[in-house]
Amino acid sequence: MLTLTKLNQQLVFPPADMAHTDPNGLLAFGGDLSAKRLLLAYSSGIFPWFSQAEPIMWWSPDPRGILPLDNFKCSKSLKKFARNCDYTITINNVFDQVIDICATIPRNDSGTWITDDMVNAYKNLHKLGHAHSVEVWSEDILVGGLYGIIVGKVFCGESMFHKVTNASKIAMLSLVELLKSQDAEFIDCQMQNPHLASLGCIEVTRARFLTMLQQQSQQSFKKDVWQPQTLNLTK
Repeated sequence: MLTLTKLNQQLVFPPADMAHTDPNGLLAFGGDLSAKRLLLAYSSGIFPWFSQAEPIMWWSPDPRGILPLDNFKCSKSLKKFARNCDYTITINNVFDQVIDICATIPRNDSGTWITDDMVNAYKNLHKLGHAHSVEVWSEDILVGGLYGIIVGKVFCGESMFHKVTNASKIAMLSLVELLKSQDAEFIDCQMQNPHLASLGCIEVTRARFLTMLQQQSQQSFKKDVWQPQTLNLTK
């Protein structure tokens, strides 16, 4: 594992498969949240995850949670809701609001890994065109959304929120439809949980994930895909 001092000195990570020395996939700690370091991390199958009082910690878990787009589970009730709801779905209209809400909305564990430094770092990535949000609106009120990082044709999901029933699921459905229209194959969910599993998230080995990431990272989306826009949700 790289030490804090060495990671501060160099823009470098050990190979992700070296995380096997830690049962939870901790690979390194220290460094910073500069755009270059974050992009290097995500393109290498690594992501930061730490609390406010901790040093920056970098992870590459095994197994890895991914959502194959063809495996997305849109239940009958969600399909019916999507047909009948009057939500408006947008892309990249209010990225800053989405991440701010994700960082502050109450959670079951009463905590957040989205620290102030993380918020500022990902807002910077958004300005540089690497981080994107999906927003769900009820009239002019933001009721749900999600955000993540793009590596080639892989959307690396970071967090989502909902303030009304099904809003985050509608955001995910919209994202899946958008990614499928661009011939992407999967969403990186980092780690599976019961909610993500209910949407079709599966676990694959770290080695399999890194192979899939490498293949998809060689491709790219059309330039206008992430321009601020309104999406037409399939009814």
